[in-house]
Amino acid sequence: MKAPNTQAPLRIVSIGGGTGLSALLTGLKRYAPTVDITAVVTVTDDGGSSGRLRREFEVLPPGDIRNCLVALSEDEGLLAKLFQYRFSSGRGLKGHSFGNLFLTALADITGDFPHAVKLSSDVLAIAGKIYPSTTANVTLEARFGDGTSITGESRISRSRAPIDSVGLRPRRCKPLKETLAAIANADLITLGPGSLFTSVVPNLLVDGVSKAIRNSSALKAYFCNLMWQPGETMRFRASDHVKAIHEHAGRRLVNTVVVNTGEIKPSLRKRYAREAARPVENDLDELDRSSWGQNA
Repeated sequence: MKAPNTQAPLRIVSIGGGTGLSALLTGLKRYAPTVDITAVVTVTDDGGSSGRLRREFEVLPPGDIRNCLVALSEDEGLLAKLFQYRFSSGRGLKGHSFGNLFLTALADITGDFPHAVKLSSDVLAIAGKIYPSTTANVTLEARFGDGTSITGESRISRSRAPIDSVGLRPRRCKPLKETLAAIANADLITLGPGSLFTSVVPNLLVDGVSKAIRNSSALKAYFCNLMWQPGETMRFRASDHVKAIHEHAGRRLVNTVVVNTGEIKPSLRKRYAREAARPVENDLDELDRSSWGQNA
């Protein structure tokens, strides 16, 4: 890891999606401006409000990006609440959030989704920058151990079959040049927490992203989930998470793994137990033996 300039902020690039990434960004925001935050967000969501807007307007799914915008907003007052407001009724409106509609409208006006994200960032005065992992209209595909496959993030999330691997359709899609530049100049790159196969890995399948992470001199940390995720990571140990990341990236990326060593609340254990999900095993010796990284 390069020695950070004491006169400059620590440059952090956080890669992921879903509620895990927005939760991480909420925590990082407290340290601004001593940290310079860049979020790289997956764009494979095809369910709910995002999926409807994606199909009807051919726009990138705005939901995960909207959550990141709110997480990094200067304050969590009326404007942030407005972006998260979800219509509970109304023909054509029910289920949509205002923020999703706002991003979709801006993308249509400007003709450029990343620019719409930037303008929204200015409106919310966010503490950082947010980039979609790609501007291509990509679909996520999951392949299972029995040779079958399904497409669509929402269908994959509902499946309970063990996932062997995931891929993007089309396979070749380009990242934003700003994303590659942020990765190259980062002091710290974080992956996760969040759904391994539907929030974290899809970012690594975009052309050039994994290579850029590998070539960056930044510290690369994976934030491992606390619990098994039904259908995605049942019976996964911490080392299995990292192995899946490296196999999909085609190279070793992670040199630090952040795992939970605290007590998990009984209420959380009980909720996950309904789906036969248990805490992720922290197999630190296996991580060390496999030279997949140092553990924190």
